Amino acid sequence: MFVKVCGLRTAEDVDTAVSAGADAIGFVFAASPRQVGVEQARELAARVPEHVLTVGVFLGVPAEQAGQTTLDAGLGAVQLHGDYPREAFDAVADLPLKVIRAVSATPSRDLGFWGADMLLLDSAVAGSGERWDLSTVDGLGGRWLLAGGLDPDNVAAAITVARPWGVDVSSGVESSRGVKDPALIRSFLAAVRAA
Repeated sequence: MFVKVCGLRTAEDVDTAVSAGADAIGFVFAASPRQVGVEQARELAARVPEHVLTVGVFLGVPAEQAGQTTLDAGLGAVQLHGDYPREAFDAVADLPLKVIRAVSATPSRDLGFWGADMLLLDSAVAGSGERWDLSTVDGLGGRWLLAGGLDPDNVAAAITVARPWGVDVSSGVESSRGVKDPALIRSFLAAVRAA
């Protein structure tokens, strides 16, 4: 099971996620209590071993700008989160980056990958920790990540119901909004591995 821990802002956060076995680390460039700048992301990403994917997370900026910022920060993947059109994914397709399409999983939404390497399905309010109806993804295949409302106590059950390729967590491993809790990060990874 692929695990992405998102919204990391400190060296301790990064070191904890890596040592606990995270497969990917997310750095949020969108306006958020978890927001980082290019220099901060570059310094944190330098701590991450090559086998762990580093991801720049963007919302509401042009895809070309998101791709360039991701490259400037020395990251390995760009995540376009929200209502990006299909053309946005074409705009970053030729960059030397993995691409993640992140959208809210609503019944009317096209859940296609649109050329992205991974698809992340989140709650209606990204980063809120809100849980959502997992039945909307029944039968979805490929490299897709479940996000939204996951924490150490419920991730195993969510995996059983939705059968994702991977999971993504941010608020579910925080002691307060934007502040990661090392014990919760370790507990989350342990719960996923046990599932």
